[in-house]
Amino acid sequence: MQIRIVGTELPGRDCGAGDNFPGYSNIHVGVQRKNSRDELLDLHRGDAPSATWTLDCSVDGTDVRGPHIQGRPGGRFIYLSWGSVGDDGRFTMFRRAKLMLADVPADVLATAAASGTLVGTLGLTNAKGHPLCARVKPPQIHWSSSETR
Repeated sequence: MQIRIVGTELPGRDCGAGDNFPGYSNIHVGVQRKNSRDELLDLHRGDAPSATWTLDCSVDGTDVRGPHIQGRPGGRFIYLSWGSVGDDGRFTMFRRAKLMLADVPADVLATAAASGTLVGTLGLTNAKGHPLCARVKPPQIHWSSSETR
């Protein structure tokens, strides 16, 4: 099966300081590989119109595994890592969003496993205009077995 994460409403390339947020520039976001904070799948600029990642995985009942799936059975998740990219091209992470696979409705996961694709659609900017972070649960993310919402 594949999981497609579709991010919309990105926060921009620069975020100013304020409210316990130090501010960052040249912001990018990518999917963190399991057991490696430094290995990211498909970095997207923070000012891109949208960002899409496609992850290969396997499903055994309700357990999802793959190279970009973090956590233990029953608590699996995907990390979207936000960071600044320096002049040297180096990514320095400053926050992450945790997409909980346990929040995928069982019927949606079963249909997605049969069809081959699970889609998670979410906006990537929080209420303060900063990059989305922390645990992301419905209704912030919509899980489906197709791209319709």
